[in-house]
Amino acid sequence: MGQTIIEKIFAAHSKDDIKPGKIIWLDLDVRSARDFGGANVIANLRKYYPNEEKLENKAKTVFTFDTVVPAKNVGYAENQQIIRDFAREEGIRVFDSEWGIGSHILIEEGYCVPGATVVGTDSHLNIMGCIGAFGQGMGDQDIAFGMKAGKTWFEVPPTMKVIIEGELQPPCSAKDLTLAIIRKLTSKGALGKAIEFEGKAIEKLSFAGRITLASMVTEMGGIIGFIPPNEEIISYSKARAKSDFTPYFADEDAKYVEEVVVDISDLRPLIAKPYKPDNVVEVASLEKEKIHVDSAFLGSCTNGRYEDIKVAVDMLKGIEVAKDTVMKIVPATRRVLGDLIKNGDLQVLFEARTVVSNPGCAGCASGQIGMTGKGEVQVSTGNRNFKGKQGSGMTYLCSPETVTASAITGYITSPENI
Repeated sequence: MGQTIIEKIFAAHSKDDIKPGKIIWLDLDVRSARDFGGANVIANLRKYYPNEEKLENKAKTVFTFDTVVPAKNVGYAENQQIIRDFAREEGIRVFDSEWGIGSHILIEEGYCVPGATVVGTDSHLNIMGCIGAFGQGMGDQDIAFGMKAGKTWFEVPPTMKVIIEGELQPPCSAKDLTLAIIRKLTSKGALGKAIEFEGKAIEKLSFAGRITLASMVTEMGGIIGFIPPNEEIISYSKARAKSDFTPYFADEDAKYVEEVVVDISDLRPLIAKPYKPDNVVEVASLEKEKIHVDSAFLGSCTNGRYEDIKVAVDMLKGIEVAKDTVMKIVPATRRVLGDLIKNGDLQVLFEARTVVSNPGCAGCASGQIGMTGKGEVQVSTGNRNFKGKQGSGMTYLCSPETVTASAITGYITSPENI
């Protein structure tokens, strides 16, 4: 019997038989914790292993600061300093406040490579499927154990296949493709399953586009979504990897619990209305309502790459955002910000009257850029728009193209009309 991608990765990292539904011990290539939850991980290490060597492999242990950076309240300042002190004591790498989103950093800096296993305190760590790696967010005690033992237990999930028919045509981009999949699957369609994505449109996705799709598998209910790595991704990882790695691909006779076809031949720009990521409609269907946009957010782990922000740069050259709209842009990482500086893009964004911040998560939860007040309408490239998640306002999820188009006109607008 052939194996799916997750079954092959698990088989390479476990001595147990790999079958869906079976609980196995899984060896971990990377064990991470971010500023949110990291201090609690350390507290658990000290509580449960007070007189022992606390870490199985320090080279495979990493802390990242990305949730509220630099710290904007006492709680985060205290937690971040607890992590810094512990890391110095143990000799562990910390990617501090200037670096950006931890999951992106782990890929950029060669910790996560195709075929690897990665865990951390980030609920969207399954984004690692963008390069064909296994990533998973876990609780503080689970991560503490993973750091101590170098392994964790995990139930092997069944795999479903999502086949994309048709190809992306401008102005649609990876976010529209992702929303089309969520519209078809709903937020529970992949519950408890791994996903493998297939089709010409998938093969042609750039690194940034793969990140967008993989980042929102959580909003499909999935455990992780795998995009088989192409030569570009493999070369990118080889240039950064700290050791050799093996990319894994599904066997032709691999068994899937379900196959779903999503046809994007006639895809138009999409938007997820409050308060669910699967409440998806065409952007054009809202234009007659002239829904005023108070704020436009471009960033997050879903759409914070240079390619995403360059969309706004190109659309905003020579013009400003609407006078009653504020556009906020947060690069995913320090490298992304560096590219914006080197290429002169910040000047365009400044003249367009946008607000550009330092790298970090943003767009997700309290304490980050992208929060809303009562009655505020926001268009966002983030991955969640649950009630209260970004404050008491209303958040619509869409592509960088739609966010920028809406910022230009001041109301929800399809990029088809810009």
